[in-house]
Amino acid sequence: MRYSDFSSHEFYERYHYDGELGAIYHPDGTLFRVWAPTACQVWLVTYPAGAGGRGTEIPMTRDVQGTWTIELEGDRHGLYYTYKVLVDGIIQEAADPYAKACGVNGLRGMVVDLSRTNPLGWEQLERPPLERFVDAVIYEISVRDMSTHPGSGIRHRGKYLGLTERGTQGPGGVWTGLSHLVELGVTHIQLMPCYDFATIDESVSPPEEYNWGYDPLNYNVPEGSYATDPFRGEVRILELKQMIKALKESGIRVNMDVVYNHTYYAANSNLNKLVPGYYYRQDSCGSFSNGSGCGNELATERSMVRKLIIDSVRYWAAEYKIDGFRFDLMGLIDIPTINEIRMALNEIDTSIMMYGEGWTGGCSPLPDHLKSLKSNVRQLPGTGVFNDDLRDGLRGHVFHAGDPGFVSGGDGMEESVKFGIVGACHHDQVVYQQVVHSKGPWAAEPAQSINYAEAHDNLTLWDKLEASCPDADEEVLIAMHRLCGAVVLTSQGIPFLHGGMDFLRTKSGDYNSYRSPDEINWMDWERKHRYREVFDYYRGLIALRKAHPAFRMDRADEIRRHLRFLSTAPRVAAYMLKDHANGDPWETIVVIFNADSRWREVALPARDWVVVVDGDRAGTAVLRQFDGDTVSVPPRSALVVVDGASYRAGAGS
Repeated sequence: MRYSDFSSHEFYERYHYDGELGAIYHPDGTLFRVWAPTACQVWLVTYPAGAGGRGTEIPMTRDVQGTWTIELEGDRHGLYYTYKVLVDGIIQEAADPYAKACGVNGLRGMVVDLSRTNPLGWEQLERPPLERFVDAVIYEISVRDMSTHPGSGIRHRGKYLGLTERGTQGPGGVWTGLSHLVELGVTHIQLMPCYDFATIDESVSPPEEYNWGYDPLNYNVPEGSYATDPFRGEVRILELKQMIKALKESGIRVNMDVVYNHTYYAANSNLNKLVPGYYYRQDSCGSFSNGSGCGNELATERSMVRKLIIDSVRYWAAEYKIDGFRFDLMGLIDIPTINEIRMALNEIDTSIMMYGEGWTGGCSPLPDHLKSLKSNVRQLPGTGVFNDDLRDGLRGHVFHAGDPGFVSGGDGMEESVKFGIVGACHHDQVVYQQVVHSKGPWAAEPAQSINYAEAHDNLTLWDKLEASCPDADEEVLIAMHRLCGAVVLTSQGIPFLHGGMDFLRTKSGDYNSYRSPDEINWMDWERKHRYREVFDYYRGLIALRKAHPAFRMDRADEIRRHLRFLSTAPRVAAYMLKDHANGDPWETIVVIFNADSRWREVALPARDWVVVVDGDRAGTAVLRQFDGDTVSVPPRSALVVVDGASYRAGAGS
């Protein structure tokens, strides 16, 4: 069958299958169903273990809509298996794309009774409350990075169980791991990929290699290198659930970074072995297209690829109680697929988040009008994208290390900062032609703007500031860093922090540490001790945001009504939140960001004012008070002031 035939209506009508695929377990028997419409013969191959040994081949029967089936009687929990397919005279062996458990290194699926993988109390575990998406504060972490530092005080270093340990302490007695997350006050953690990825040898402990995990192997199976025993398929499931349970019981929701835009292998992937040519986009020459920059891209617009992705997301949300999904290179996923995922998640829980990178990693044959790009986000209700306009406006161009941004002395970045402050929505006081990338508002509502200054990739904010301001001393760099954090955490939309940003995380200038050693990637808890005042500043900003709904308006018209920008000098941005915005007990709040190297005066309405945030401290408590219609703001600092009357009436709440 030619490649072009796969997208035909005829192929869809004949071979699209809506039912359940994979190893469907029951105590009395397991039904195996695999989609392989182009195969002449398919065999189930069973193994006694996840690695080694000889398999037993059992012919499968051709069934409806391109599927093949066989049922094995008896309790088959713990049975390892693969499929062999005969296509165009070639026999290939592949793991089940729908496998829910696997052996070491993911080469064989495993039949699993999921009820045996539930920790005590799992069935009763509820999602921590979340009224609106804009109430979220997201903190990106790697399972491995959180605990590998020798000073973490965590026993299960680099493992799921490391994030179940409470009360762990590092240098100077600082809280680490789970207790650090609770102390900081974030509402969500975003796990970097923790499904089964390809490039870590799980049989070696501790692993000799490092990888972020953006190299998918088995989409529905937890990564084995984070488990205490990767050889037993049920262990990784149980331990991931234990970690999720510990986080939720601590009031923290769990989001998952998913990579449905490409796989690690292409020609030799499980998907391509089962149905050659179907799952991947190809160019006019028949080669795999490379919009991901990783050698291939999934053809998400095809019905069974779309089904695979939707089924996978639904499975993680239901079985693992995942609270949100961050889509890597979401621009490579077609708009109908993203919207169908949103609808599927709404059937489970409307509070489950969806957001992603609104761009691609290269050219793709998928037409632009079908891509889930930042520019198309208005067609993606309930889904957000990362605000790179704010990111680059704050810190300078992400791919030009020496390029400064607003906080580091760059000129003409004020409108990009204002763009982020209004959550990428339309506002009559933003001059969109001066925004660094987008020349118009792209968000329909503020929840579609994920506001950030750093993430796992590219330079950390600290490393970027050092590169763009090589002559600045540490005190000045810290001031810039704090100012950046203040913008992110007081802007409308959803704030996103890279793990360790709150204590000036550095990767020693490594801009792409996806396979760099632990010493580059780990959370260095010594820095939390050394820069405890910076951590307290970020913690205070989070506390302010959580306490005051004025910073969390969820409708664009509310922002336009209650948020007004003030007249300022260059390198200064200031705005007022007025009239008890979003039902806030504080009537009037003024937020000022002075990125200049000089003191700057900003005009205010005449009244008495209470300062709750300055360049050194942040929170809801009174730092100082003053009367008047102007305020002087120190260099490279933020200032948040509240009208004294409403502050006192609300007792600072």
